[in-house]
Amino acid sequence: MSKKLVAYFSASGVTAKAAKTLAEAAGADLFEIKPEVPYSKADLNWNDKTSRSSVEMNDRSSRPKLAAGDAKVADYDVIFLGFPIWWYVAPTIINTFLERYDFSGKTIILFATSGGSGFGKAVEGLKGSVSETAVIKEGKLLNGTPSVAELKNWVESF
Repeated sequence: MSKKLVAYFSASGVTAKAAKTLAEAAGADLFEIKPEVPYSKADLNWNDKTSRSSVEMNDRSSRPKLAAGDAKVADYDVIFLGFPIWWYVAPTIINTFLERYDFSGKTIILFATSGGSGFGKAVEGLKGSVSETAVIKEGKLLNGTPSVAELKNWVESF
């Protein structure tokens, strides 16, 4: 049996809730990806073109700094990686996380939360941030409140 990690970034708490349920369903360890400077409500105002999130998402080379922490990625075979969908892709802090660790030979399964869009180009936008031997798979949108039982079947498919 492979060792699993659920790593996630949550700006407002929605993705955190989904990640905790997924970790329970998968029997996985949990790791929160935290920005060095937490996002404020004003930072997340996508209607403001000068908000922090808008500026970061308009510059795909943006790499927000991570808070201290060690995900110990080397200890895991499968990493479920979660985030809110921003502008049809993963927030650039996810690229920062992927570039911080060596994911060679790992399977990365994405999960996301979204107010209305699908994964868009999330997989494509993340592939350049990991080694060629890492496999990134589009997983599932975990909107609403999926139960542990519902997620167990999905997790077992990997």
